[in-house]
Amino acid sequence: MKAPPRPPPPPRSLAPGPAATLRHAPAPALPAARRRPQQDKPLPASGRLAAGERWGCRGWGGCRGLWAPSGSAAASPPAGASPGPGARSPFDRRLKRKQKNWAALQAGPAECDYLREEVGSRIADRVFDIARTFPLALDVGSGRGYIAQHLTKETVEKLIQVDIAENALKNAVESEIPTVSVIADEESLPFKEDTFDLVVSSLSLHWVNDLPRAFREIHQVLKPDGVFIGAMFGGDTLYELRCSLQLAELEREGGFSPHVSPFTAVSDLGHLLSRAGFNTLTVDTDEIQVNYPGLFEVMEDLQGMGESNCSWNRKPLLHRETMLAAAAIYREMYGNSDGSVPATFQIYYMIGWKFHESQAKPAQRGSATVSLGDLAKLGGLLSRDKK
Repeated sequence: MKAPPRPPPPPRSLAPGPAATLRHAPAPALPAARRRPQQDKPLPASGRLAAGERWGCRGWGGCRGLWAPSGSAAASPPAGASPGPGARSPFDRRLKRKQKNWAALQAGPAECDYLREEVGSRIADRVFDIARTFPLALDVGSGRGYIAQHLTKETVEKLIQVDIAENALKNAVESEIPTVSVIADEESLPFKEDTFDLVVSSLSLHWVNDLPRAFREIHQVLKPDGVFIGAMFGGDTLYELRCSLQLAELEREGGFSPHVSPFTAVSDLGHLLSRAGFNTLTVDTDEIQVNYPGLFEVMEDLQGMGESNCSWNRKPLLHRETMLAAAAIYREMYGNSDGSVPATFQIYYMIGWKFHESQAKPAQRGSATVSLGDLAKLGGLLSRDKK
């Protein structure tokens, strides 16, 4: 729906959460006009790029040994395949692929990449914290290469970038690391077992229909003692937008439907990773707050990020009066003193390792030589001596 005329908005600004320090400039305003997603060309049956294309395996040998056998389950489903609506497939993956392809073809795709670039840099920081060199790494849901641009040859020697949107891979940003681009679905990675030393993923897995399967696929392609480092949106993401739309619909239409996609709870994330086979888990959360001129700019930038809603049960359109009411509610409930409105993005960061005999193991139960009761007595003695 086209936004009503309004005066030129103030520029966007990024406001970090409690433990965030942003390093990227805010994105300029996008044009108010919206275009319909373009139709995509059909994918090859394997969902894989042909070797030797400009953004394929040209100039980098050793690609043949990476693929899973053509008859295996991992190599069979095409990228972006959607089994249809149901309890186990809340998202239309074909629509999500079209949305991401459309966003990558816009005149200035980098204008809306500020959030992805920031989270990609934080994933790279976590990679740098591990004191080793990774000969072969995989980026699941790489988009335009938001993690690769922050990595160095000293840390990652070779990188394979996987995404369901071929236009995003074609328009990938430059990186000093040799890369290979592959069209594949996050739920069906077309690689052999025990292939990669490192797997990273940034702001992609929240659109996966079967998250436990995606984690199992990542665990399967990792080598023993390999590490997975990922980030995905959390449950409090865009709560301001969600509440404003719900209140506006209740007021103007007598009911509401979901306009913001469901997200995974942080309490479930560690359990899913553990069930997939990962150990030595680390899960932490952070918030990034972005200030926008108004609700319409929030929705425009979400569309430019390729983050529009693709739930099967989404409402096809919103009435003009409902949109205007939502914008007024948004500004009244959450507006800043300078006239802007905040949009909160909650980010879950996760780290998990694949088991190897060389990894540290927890001590056997009952093997402790000092009890907690003795430690408490020691603390009392020390405090007594100070007095």
